[in-house]
Parts: sequence; C-alpha cells; structure tokens
Amino acid sequence: MAKSVHNDVLDGALNIIRNNCDKMTACSAEPTSFTEANAAFALAGAAMALSDFTITDGDASGRKVTVGQKSGVAVDATGTANHVALLDTVTSKLLYVTTATAQVLTAGNTMTFNAWDIEIADPA
Repeated sequence: MAKSVHNDVLDGALNIIRNNCDKMTACSAEPTSFTEANAAFALAGAAMALSDFTITDGDASGRKVTVGQKSGVAVDATGTANHVALLDTVTSKLLYVTTATAQVLTAGNTMTFNAWDIEIADPA
C-alpha cells in the first residue's frame, strides 16, 4: 500500500520552528534542556525572526525549512562549539538541536552561523 502526506502536514511541524524560534545558540555540548541551550552550554547567540526561515520542497523529498545565515554574532564565552540549538525564549522551549562542525570560539570575537536546513522526508 502506498503512503503519502500532504505538504501542509509536514509544513505544520516546520512552522512550529519558524513561528516560534526567536534565538539560535552555538553550544559547547549537546543541550537537552532550554537552560543548557540558553545558558550552561551557550557560547554565542543570535536573535531570530520569522524572515530568517524559508519553507520549501525538500532536496530529496518532503519539505524543509532553511535557517538563514547569521554573521557578526558576538561570542559571549570561550569554548568549542559543536551543536546548534533553536530556542523559543518566550515559553522557554528547546525546539531543535543539531550537530555542527567543531569550531573554537573566543569571547569578544564574532562568529557566523552558516545557512542550514531541517528536512522532513515524505513517507517511504
């Protein structure tokens, strides 16, 4: 039996991130809570707006949200960033965490979050 899903269903999940994420942080370890992502492991953070997210067709199938590049982000603490977290600071929610290429950050410098995607595939 074939499986299918309407784009609106996949977009619903991606819109939770798009409509609620107001901060992206570079973290020194994988955060499992809002507090870890926003403070304990956070080395740098950028304010996010609705316009920083674009929902389109996925690269292989399904749908994706592209998180736009953020440059000139102030580094608040020295350490090696290896995760990126998307946060909803209004409701203190950790919305999404992903790994990142390890990068040494130094307090007082600036950094760039490159654009990246979150993709949800069509059912197989």
